[in-house]
Amino acid sequence: MIRFIAALDKNMGLADDHGIPWLGRLPIDEKYFRDKTIGGTLLMGYGEYSMKRRPLVDRRNLVATTKTETLKDGFEKVSDARKFLITTNEDIWVSGGANLFTSTLDLADELYLTRIDYDFNCTKFFPKYRDRFTLRLKSQLYNEGGLTFCFEVWSRKFNQ
Repeated sequence: MIRFIAALDKNMGLADDHGIPWLGRLPIDEKYFRDKTIGGTLLMGYGEYSMKRRPLVDRRNLVATTKTETLKDGFEKVSDARKFLITTNEDIWVSGGANLFTSTLDLADELYLTRIDYDFNCTKFFPKYRDRFTLRLKSQLYNEGGLTFCFEVWSRKFNQ
């Protein structure tokens, strides 16, 4: 099963040129991410990897990159994310960034999205998905760090 997990602002923004603007303001969302991905395999793009000092604990940390440099300890290189996702038998959590989401959206089975009701003027966006997926679950609204948000789970439409 291939699952995407991401937080999006009201315009489907993921990040700006400096990173994730709401980082540290939504502990409930951080716990949600941790609870969903703990014990699993996480695939991230190079941009997300470069913001991390160390691998996420109790997860296999894969980095989609064609760069030849050696990765930090605890991270494993995946040279071709698309091929990896097509051929793996593992359950995978794809955590971004924007290019990785866009290039592999057609392979996703489920989307775990945190929808934040605020415009952060992001420069990196999650791809359009509503025509390929059906909303399966939507949580209550949460208010934290001056922001309102909810959790959504989307499943791939079978006729796609």
